[in-house]
Amino acid sequence: MAEILDGRAIAERIREKIKQRVANLPSKPGLAVLLVGSNPASHTYVNIKQKACEEVGIHFEKTSYSATETEETLINHIRTLNARADIHGILVQLPLPSQDATRIIAEINPEKDVDGFHPENVRRLKAGEPAIASAVALGVMKLIGPRTGDAVIVSSPLFAEPLITLMKERRINAIVVDGDDPSLAQKTKTADILVVAVGRPEFLTGEMVKPGATVIDVGTTKKDGVLYGDADRASVASVAGALTPVPGGVGPMTVAMLLVNVLKAYDLQGKQFSDHASSEQQDEDPSE
Repeated sequence: MAEILDGRAIAERIREKIKQRVANLPSKPGLAVLLVGSNPASHTYVNIKQKACEEVGIHFEKTSYSATETEETLINHIRTLNARADIHGILVQLPLPSQDATRIIAEINPEKDVDGFHPENVRRLKAGEPAIASAVALGVMKLIGPRTGDAVIVSSPLFAEPLITLMKERRINAIVVDGDDPSLAQKTKTADILVVAVGRPEFLTGEMVKPGATVIDVGTTKKDGVLYGDADRASVASVAGALTPVPGGVGPMTVAMLLVNVLKAYDLQGKQFSDHASSEQQDEDPSE
């Protein structure tokens, strides 16, 4: 049976280190979140982030908007937050009901983009320059740990892009495969590291997994009040060498790495960011 990679336990250790570091800072880091619409999952995720910030001593500020709010209003708010010295991180909770997320995120100061989605952060990441990388990608890499080999990422290219860059730094050769690829199972069975993020409950079965592979399940889908991952846990666990659970795997790690990114943003804005800091953030942050 596969080793279960306990994201909660790792995240708890990271959060404790962050709490200690925040307590020793000359001022309190601040995170501002824009929450648009009434999507229950989005509200749940924001509440989790708020609780995590409060636990470690990061100032948290949430502004809620109706689903029909104009893009101009959101952009104006972001510009105000960009100018505030007490706000070091800005996050727009995705998905947005109908607004153009790309346009809105592009308005965030890249040094305050703690989700790592701004085009400039993506560019910097690829170039090996100081950057804030995607929190979920950093969380995935933390769970992969020292493991190496060939990786297959079953997801959209947008999700996979920062992950591929981080894997490349670890000398992990990665390819992206669409969830509807007709030869999907043939490709996933070549992976020493298999990341699945398609949002389809129990989509990945044991027959699609290489024996001994590390499977990182990013998917979360709620059915009848129960949270399911993209991997069929029973069949995958009988084949894989390691597997992240849902819940308790990537989710807690993503929140922990978001807190790390807030501290990165705080350092960056304080001109304390090392000239050698790159997308390999985990070597210079409290997650170590």
